[in-house]
Amino acid sequence: MRYYTALRRPLEFKRSLTVGLVALLLGVQAATATAKPAGNQWDYLQPDRDQVIASLNVVELLKRHHYNKPPLNDARSAKIFDSYIKMLDPSRSYFTAGDLAEFKEWRNQFDDFLKNGNLEPGFAIYKVHLERLQSRLQYALGLLEKGVDSFDFTVDEELLVDRENAAWSKDERELDDLWRKRVKDEVLRLKIAGKESKAIEELLIKRYKNQLSRLEQTRGEDVFQAYINAFAQSYDPHTQYLSPDNAENFDINMSLSLEGIGAVLQSDNEYVKVVRLVPAGPAEKSKQIAPADKIVGVGQNNEEMVDVIGWRLDEVVKLIRGPKGSVVRLEVVPASNAPNDQSSKTVAITREAVKLEEQAAKKSVLNLQQDGRDYKLGVIEIPAFYLDFKALRAGDKDYKSTTRDVKKLLTELEQEKVDGIVIDLRNNGGGSLQEATELTGLFIDKGPTVLVRNSDGRVDVLADEQQGAFYKGPLAVLVNRLSASASEIFAGAMQDYHRALIVGGQTFGKGTVQTVQPLNHGELKLTLAKFYRVSGQSTQHQGVIPDISYPADVDTKEIGESALPEAMPWDSIRAAISPDMNPFKPFLAELKARHEARTNENPDFVFTRDRLALTQELTHETTISLNEEKRRAQQELIENRQLTLENTLRKAKGEEPLAKLEREDETTPHIEDKKIKPEDDAYLSESGRILLDYLGLQDAMAKTSSNGR
Repeated sequence: MRYYTALRRPLEFKRSLTVGLVALLLGVQAATATAKPAGNQWDYLQPDRDQVIASLNVVELLKRHHYNKPPLNDARSAKIFDSYIKMLDPSRSYFTAGDLAEFKEWRNQFDDFLKNGNLEPGFAIYKVHLERLQSRLQYALGLLEKGVDSFDFTVDEELLVDRENAAWSKDERELDDLWRKRVKDEVLRLKIAGKESKAIEELLIKRYKNQLSRLEQTRGEDVFQAYINAFAQSYDPHTQYLSPDNAENFDINMSLSLEGIGAVLQSDNEYVKVVRLVPAGPAEKSKQIAPADKIVGVGQNNEEMVDVIGWRLDEVVKLIRGPKGSVVRLEVVPASNAPNDQSSKTVAITREAVKLEEQAAKKSVLNLQQDGRDYKLGVIEIPAFYLDFKALRAGDKDYKSTTRDVKKLLTELEQEKVDGIVIDLRNNGGGSLQEATELTGLFIDKGPTVLVRNSDGRVDVLADEQQGAFYKGPLAVLVNRLSASASEIFAGAMQDYHRALIVGGQTFGKGTVQTVQPLNHGELKLTLAKFYRVSGQSTQHQGVIPDISYPADVDTKEIGESALPEAMPWDSIRAAISPDMNPFKPFLAELKARHEARTNENPDFVFTRDRLALTQELTHETTISLNEEKRRAQQELIENRQLTLENTLRKAKGEEPLAKLEREDETTPHIEDKKIKPEDDAYLSESGRILLDYLGLQDAMAKTSSNGR
């Protein structure tokens, strides 16, 4: 059994489980629902024996071992139904109200179907989905074959783009009108992006024909995976069925030897979206891809770019992965674009494995002047919580680990007589739980570091048993939305022990533990435990709230645990420690006031706040105009606002203003960013200044107390 985190406590399965399920299977052959026929073309899609056995195994595993152990009943059935329909038609653009009326007779029966190993209803709904999707693609092709110039862009009409809660189309005529507007919108987006009519026509016809072709290659495994995941992910977003192919992909990803681009991806309607970048991975080092960017095309070296809009996530991942040293080209729509701006850039990335040494902790010295004095602060950047298990098991005394490296860096910085330390955990997606615990131990005397509560309610306490703290000096920890998992455990412990000031952005909120259980067919990744801080607070959903908050550099509604459907809630259990009085509390109000006074006029902080406010304002717009003149005017207005933000920042930094927004493409060579000095990193410098503010206030209070004696 393999674990998704460093927690290693195997599940206790009875050998008779699978045998019992096979016996059950033999008794359910007649227990099928009356499925609506979807047409002869898709009749070949039928559940097989292996899939039925796997589904029964999934039911039993979730019942026995999922953290929440919610009952599989009519209420769960309704969740499964809603999840499945949303998975198949998230924008309500394929099914009609009539389809939903027919499906709803099964709404409260999926619990019974799953318990009995009856997969027919799930397959029946999927077949209708395929039929509707095929019909829509053929309709779109029919429109395009008339020529894109046949669309009238002078008409005042709008398209509803946020369709999550839209009414279902009454009939095919309403769907035709919706799809006419959808195709018209795609044409207009490409037209405004500068493409000629012929090129637009060729691109969209090719896109829709490719989607039709891929539709006709649908396998029963695709249907089974979608249906069982609608069931599994109704429990929580990290509980997931992995088909045999996807199980292999998961193993490659977890080994950290993936020869790809080093990015975590997820489906977002018809697009593939970047969730986060692996520290020191090829994508992160390129500086050309960011979280929430959409990948719309993939090309191998100098070969033709393949349009991947509408493709499944696993298919896109297969295209992106390749041999070490080979080049993959990605066509990316940046998240910084306006919502209606489909202009893209092409990024060339050389595939390579992420090297452990490139994820190693690094040190620098932050030189600041404050209150008429010069200060030196040590900065330790930790990209990931790493541990070379292979070298450790082999008995190598020089094995690499986060804690060993940080310990060495702390010694070097203390020798340089720094006035305090800032631990930089920005974009650190986690890693070894063992390292999060051991790193915590460097900064506390001894005691619990994290609590792990399993599905039976038992709480395991992981602790630092080493007497005495290695570093006892002033400490701040800098985090952001992409600080997750092990990062949150460490930052939470530092906050709960009142050992460090936590500054930056609210963290990701990933506070659950998964295990991967092999099945007779594929694997099940399920959530079996939850992390809690030593204060008893969960890191789940809410993450770690900083003592002093900075403006978010990504939209927290788009990125983070709370952005995922069915995310498990925040809660708390009994605390493991009773910490001493919080030394920061008397000064927090003053520290926040000084921070706000500095950053209200700081160009980097102002830019981040204003850019996020503009992004959120634009994403709240639910409709877009299909009138070209109005659309261009709107686009120009947005670009002018973005340009104003950029030039305000450049002017404040003494840089030349831009005449227009820069667009990178494959003809624009990327110049590697020079290593910026710590003093030029606004968030890092501000973290140092907050720590110095605290030291100054603490000294002033000590002097006042001394004079009052």
